[in-house]
Amino acid sequence: MSTHAWAELLLLSLLSGTVFLAIAVAQREIGPVTVVLHRVGWGAAILWLVAWALRLAFPRGLRLWGAFLVMGCLNNAIPFTLMSWGQTQIGSGLTSIFNAMTAIFAVLVAAIFLADERLTARRLGGAALGFAGVVVIKGPERLLAFDPQALGAWAVLAGTLSYAFAGVWAKRHLRGQPPVVAAAGMLTGATAVMLPVTLLTEGVPSPFLAAPTWGAIGYYAVVATAGAYLLYYRVLAMAGAGNLLLCTLMIPPVALFLGVVFLGEPLEPQALAGFALIAAGLAVIDGRVFRLMRRSPA
Repeated sequence: MSTHAWAELLLLSLLSGTVFLAIAVAQREIGPVTVVLHRVGWGAAILWLVAWALRLAFPRGLRLWGAFLVMGCLNNAIPFTLMSWGQTQIGSGLTSIFNAMTAIFAVLVAAIFLADERLTARRLGGAALGFAGVVVIKGPERLLAFDPQALGAWAVLAGTLSYAFAGVWAKRHLRGQPPVVAAAGMLTGATAVMLPVTLLTEGVPSPFLAAPTWGAIGYYAVVATAGAYLLYYRVLAMAGAGNLLLCTLMIPPVALFLGVVFLGEPLEPQALAGFALIAAGLAVIDGRVFRLMRRSPA
């Protein structure tokens, strides 16, 4: 990658890692479902403004908007809600580590539903390392326990699985759409789902919030959601999908550091050990380490 691509990849990792801190701050005053409504609603508004500024055509047709609605559920409404609630139980740093399982699940789901994504022995081995990391973090007995922390961990993992299905859906139904329009469309679909869910579960969102809460909402909705989507597609164009996997590895250290410094979250040794296994699994799936080893002289 070029130096410019590396700089934007690091910035994307920083934005994605700090979103967990911003959500934790917002959840001191508002519920996890309202957190998500703000995230998708304001994010959609910003991206439609960007699409208008770029003179991109507004999407038409019920089939396309149906695809946006499903994508908004799979990639935003469901995982954002599960992770937002899960973060109330297990903390921001641990949520970010479990979030790294997205790439692991993506390989498995793609192999099942996409003919051109074979499940090779290397990918299967990487997935096994990732699941081993999850077990190390919480322990099999705690993962199976019926308590809030165990449920929080499962909620976050379920969110990463939803992300994986979203990748398959986008590949099948959203090809050819401009990235900004696709992102704005799915966030609009997510907003359409989250608005009634929020009204039914947490009531009408209050505009009378503390300044730190509005600051956190503004950051995670405008900067770390709308801005991160725009940056994501820039990095994808410059560096390719394989190098974007590096972002998955860089997000947890950022979130862990911020959680320890600003939220006083404990840095548990098993969490670091589990993340090391998940990172190793991602490295195996990526495969570049093995390619470099084969190229290096004996």
